[in-house]
Amino acid sequence: MTHQADEDPQPGRRRDAGAPRGGQRRPLERARGWTGARWRAARERLAQTPPRTRRALTWSGAVLGLLVIAVAILIAVWDWNWFRGPVARMASSRLHREVTIAGDLNVHLFSWQPSATVDRVKIANAPFAPDKAPMADIGRIALRIRLIPMLTGHWDMRLLRFDNPRVNLYRDAQGRANWDFSGGRKPNAPLRLPPIRDFIVKDGRIQLQDVGRRITFKGTLNAAEQLGAQNRGFEMRGDGRLNAQPFTLAVTGGPLLNIDRAKPYPFDAEIRAGQTYVTAKGAVPKPFDMAVFHMDTTARGPDLAELYAITGVALPNTPPYRLHGRLSRDVNIWRIDSLGGTVGSSDLGGHLLVRTGGARPYLSANLSSRSLDFTDLGALFGGAPKVGKVASATQIATAKVMQAQQHLLPDATLNTQRIRAIDADVDYKAESIRNAPIKLRAGSAKVSLNAGLLRADPVAFELPQGRIAGEVTLDARKATPVTDLDLRLSNARLEHLVPIRMQGRIPFSGVFVGRAKLHGAGSSVHRAFANADGDVSLVVPNGEIRQAFAELMGVDVVKGLGLLLSHSQETTPIRCGVAHFHAVNGVFTADNIVFDTGPVLVTGSGSINMDTERLDLKAQGHPKKFQLVRVILPVTAGGTLMNPKLGVQPGAAIAQGGAAVALATFLTPIAAILPFIDPGLAKDANCSALVGEAKAEGAPVKTSQTTPARKAGVR
Repeated sequence: MTHQADEDPQPGRRRDAGAPRGGQRRPLERARGWTGARWRAARERLAQTPPRTRRALTWSGAVLGLLVIAVAILIAVWDWNWFRGPVARMASSRLHREVTIAGDLNVHLFSWQPSATVDRVKIANAPFAPDKAPMADIGRIALRIRLIPMLTGHWDMRLLRFDNPRVNLYRDAQGRANWDFSGGRKPNAPLRLPPIRDFIVKDGRIQLQDVGRRITFKGTLNAAEQLGAQNRGFEMRGDGRLNAQPFTLAVTGGPLLNIDRAKPYPFDAEIRAGQTYVTAKGAVPKPFDMAVFHMDTTARGPDLAELYAITGVALPNTPPYRLHGRLSRDVNIWRIDSLGGTVGSSDLGGHLLVRTGGARPYLSANLSSRSLDFTDLGALFGGAPKVGKVASATQIATAKVMQAQQHLLPDATLNTQRIRAIDADVDYKAESIRNAPIKLRAGSAKVSLNAGLLRADPVAFELPQGRIAGEVTLDARKATPVTDLDLRLSNARLEHLVPIRMQGRIPFSGVFVGRAKLHGAGSSVHRAFANADGDVSLVVPNGEIRQAFAELMGVDVVKGLGLLLSHSQETTPIRCGVAHFHAVNGVFTADNIVFDTGPVLVTGSGSINMDTERLDLKAQGHPKKFQLVRVILPVTAGGTLMNPKLGVQPGAAIAQGGAAVALATFLTPIAAILPFIDPGLAKDANCSALVGEAKAEGAPVKTSQTTPARKAGVR
């Protein structure tokens, strides 16, 4: 039976039988813009197709449809446990550690939010870990993601849940960590998870042992939509031991439901370890991206060096501190800005930066103090720390040992491993200094540390007039650290550096210059000086001294006491004062001590043993004029550096003799000592004139080119 084509509504045209009446095209035609002519052309092409081809196309479509239906049915009834092995092997390859799945694996794909659960997942421990139990044992992991964002390359995780996770973390003394899954290629990158709308951790347990930092910790970890009445969503709490002190940790975060990637996620942290107390209040700008965060931090404790266990950054020993600042992280860069507070009795401010990810962390800092208490520097070099209400067990023990040893120079062993573990560039400036043994006005230092080689260059202390400046190098790359020191005292004043008063007045004044150049090996300040070689020289090229004091130096008891009792302020010139010590293996021998005034020439000799810190010095006065009433006895200095004892050597009175003869013995090396301290002194100091004067008086002065300074290799 055939059908005639319907008439087209417009005259002269026929309407296609398949087109809707009234001249309206079907929706498909409208959508694609097809006309009746195009439909007719398609039907004509199909009619021209051979029957065999039409049957093949029909069968192909049917088979394809059946395959789609079969795959859908297969997925619906498939046992996903078949994939446990491949998934575990893939995870093992990524983590470089064996991963096993002992429970069920379930996947639900037919949803706009596909989900999966996997039970009883274990991650093996590292080969170097002493405990062979799994590093991680997780009861169940569940996740659900949004499908559409994933098709565009973006992850939007609606749910991430861990039930009953048990995690055992371990780091050995060499710094190897069992949570490092890099396979030795590069350090692990910061944890950067995609946005998680609902993050849940139920009944988590964490155990940590860090041998190098002396930390043990056991804690609980829970995360849910809301924990407790304080509207917390994340909570980790635990306790243990840190630096042999009780240690507690508490970290809490905001609610974990409907987290917005564009809104910072807030958190609080609190750490207590003995008397060390750290608090932080901060936020993660992009939730679950731990590569970037910031927090306002406060810290107080007995010693900044004890923060190494928490921060991993080697900080110097200090007295008790109380500091605050803004800590931020940007991937491998950590910053502390707006640093402020006190260290000991000194204020401290500035900023610092730590860059990780390289062979060693790199520290860069610019620090300053408005007022520095000089005694606070003692702990920096291993000196006896201040022991008060806030003091660690280590500080108390160190103080007791140093008190028992009676050493002036600190003998605390330097921790060379920490020095080798970090590189640094630090600038420090003290605008004023108080409580120094001599009058210091200000100070500064530029310190660099590279692969165990520490250089303080320059280090400088400003005096009321003049300065102490130079460089100090500590080479900690060897088994025994080696220290080189070269410090110069220039344009100083004698009255500022020798705090002696008579009748309320300073008995002398004048220019004071000097230099110390030493080389010593030792793992503490005391041991470095106990093995030191080099030279130390002090010179007073000119000045004035009260005549009463000068007479007493010559032990003219009658005239000296008479001038003192009369309150005479009469002065006499200081023509030259020189003290030179040549050090060999820690014994500083006085090659010559000369102090020449108008009435008296004082010469001296002896030694200082820096190992025992004992003094054995003697000074002898040589009056320049004969007097009937005069007793000339050597003045001795004995005891230790901490407790020196001055006295007069009994039974050693000598006859008055020519000062020029005594001077001749000591003046020969002076011509070499003066350029060692300052080349200008060779022509400007009054000392240079004494040699010629001694010759004129008949003294047998020799001119030798071999000097103690040259013997020691000083240039």
